[in-house]
Amino acid sequence: MTEKNRLLNLRLGILGGGQLGKMLCQAASNWDIETVVLDPLEDCPASGISSKNIKGNFRDYDDVAGMAGKADIVTIEIEHVSTEGLKYLREQGIETRPSAEILEKIKDKGLQKNFYKDNGLPTSEFIICKSRDEIIDLVGKGDLKLPFVQKLCREGYDGRGVYIVREEGQLDNLLDGESVVEDLVDIKKELSVIVAQNGNNEVRCFPPVEMVFNYDANLVDYLISPADIDPELSGKAEELAENIIKKFGLYGILAVEMFLDKNGNLLINEVAPRPHNSGHQTIESCDTSQYEQHLRALFDLPLGNPEIKSPSVMLNLLGEPGHEGEAVYQGLEECMKIDGVNIHIYGKKITKPFRKMGHITIVDSNIDNALEKADMIKKILKVVT
Repeated sequence: MTEKNRLLNLRLGILGGGQLGKMLCQAASNWDIETVVLDPLEDCPASGISSKNIKGNFRDYDDVAGMAGKADIVTIEIEHVSTEGLKYLREQGIETRPSAEILEKIKDKGLQKNFYKDNGLPTSEFIICKSRDEIIDLVGKGDLKLPFVQKLCREGYDGRGVYIVREEGQLDNLLDGESVVEDLVDIKKELSVIVAQNGNNEVRCFPPVEMVFNYDANLVDYLISPADIDPELSGKAEELAENIIKKFGLYGILAVEMFLDKNGNLLINEVAPRPHNSGHQTIESCDTSQYEQHLRALFDLPLGNPEIKSPSVMLNLLGEPGHEGEAVYQGLEECMKIDGVNIHIYGKKITKPFRKMGHITIVDSNIDNALEKADMIKKILKVVT
């Protein structure tokens, strides 16, 4: 493909048509890249943006294999896809990024944690237990100390499949299934670094952001960009993210969630080989958004400048507790009057408690002002029925 026309006639397959798929399609449209989305829902968020929407199950081998001939490169917006289907696509000469082998390591939290251990990457101490009964037995014998965090090895997503145990009375509510059981880290801050690598082995990092969690939903409530940490620590976080993506040999975007503990140590929590909730603010606040950077990495284009143009706060817009049904957005117009506020509605028709329905990015040269605006928006803007 010549340099003159390499952006012409490119076709990107995306497994999953939720909000991440939608925003990736929006970025691709800037370069007239054709996007083909596979999703179980005909009216998924990406359906109004993608060039073509195929109704199908991204977990199903046949449906994923059916992407053959429809795209030049296939990527994901969710980890839980058929890796056997991805292997078939590769056999047909279609590049899949991430590869099936990398994805198999990442979507199984036990394999993911062992990968860090085997490669000398810092993470919290852990064991892998086959069942809840094994966990209870280890606690009874004194071989497992409280507090700890239980994470199901497979299928956990958006806070599901995670259970924190602080006292023995909680053992009755342990999750059932093979699990990673890891030390409960004494956390000072939770950070995320998004790093990209293209097929030319060019690597670039977005500056670290700080995530503040809604512990009722075990989801990010809001994030602060850049993170309030010193430059030396920021450099260490970026170096760690670069090391991880190189160890994986992954081409595309990798979101690296980290704990900064009370002793100043950085520990890897989890990674996601796709655009991530902790990178939404890059659309307005960085020279290059995470979605554009992902496209650049997928198609082996020069990576863009990830530096921050303006400090920002990104606020997740979650469905209100007690509301399930057709979504109604209260206070939307009032929030639109606030300077620096950028509202993204994902287009999900049905709201549920704590379901991600959109996000708001507030850009301001003064981060304290941005935080004040975020507090105002949290009080005003509600997703109800």
